[in-house]
Amino acid sequence: MPPARGSPPRRSRSCVRPSGTGYSEHPLPIPARNTGKPHRPEEPAIATAVLFDVDGTLVDSNYLHVHAWRRAFHALDRDVDSWRVHRAIGKGSGKLLSTLLGDDDAGRIGDRAKDLHSRFYLEAADLLRPFDRATELVRELAGRGVRVVLATSAGPDELEALRKVLDVDDVVAGIVSGADVEATKPDPEPVFAALDKAGASPEETVFVGDAVWDVHAATKAGVRTVSVLSGGVGAAELTEAGAVAIYDDAAALLAGLEESVLLS
Repeated sequence: MPPARGSPPRRSRSCVRPSGTGYSEHPLPIPARNTGKPHRPEEPAIATAVLFDVDGTLVDSNYLHVHAWRRAFHALDRDVDSWRVHRAIGKGSGKLLSTLLGDDDAGRIGDRAKDLHSRFYLEAADLLRPFDRATELVRELAGRGVRVVLATSAGPDELEALRKVLDVDDVVAGIVSGADVEATKPDPEPVFAALDKAGASPEETVFVGDAVWDVHAATKAGVRTVSVLSGGVGAAELTEAGAVAIYDDAAALLAGLEESVLLS
């Protein structure tokens, strides 16, 4: 029975913010849609497959990308505001350039911009780090028999840096990178490719990402998305895009894993 009008929303135990965790002040997780009473069997069945975005979701790298793109644009005598760059992070580099420069200018200088971005990003690679408990989250899911696939738009050199700091190659079922697909997020092709790697259907899969482009791509592929705020995109925007639940970060998702949609 739904709560009476004006009553405060119910909160699951995972919404309680443990002391000393550094979580934000808003309750976690944030339910994004009223999907009815969840199915809670005595022994919850975990999702068969979980697809993870990497940048901004498992690895603290989004703002390194912003700075690298800004440096690349400056070197090419293009002025693009940092906040505009940030809002395009999560798209494949070709789509990002078209969004920020327009199709014509992106066609003229796109290759040089990509090369410069990659160079500047890799120069800062020693600043890359996994988010708190991100590696543990991946390993926990894999240890439960979940087929975990990483889905990123990163190129070969960037992917190598991400894999090194995340250190989960031994437990993931596969990795889909920008080199594996022709169309990048928000196109669903990367999600379809990740589903193939996982050997799972959309209905038994959950995508975890930080950007609205993750939600759009997964939704087009028929996959539910759980979003995290660690990439710098607000909860309201992720909810509007269609995320079914929102957590601060990987640590919060791991803390609330037993009651998450990954276990229902």
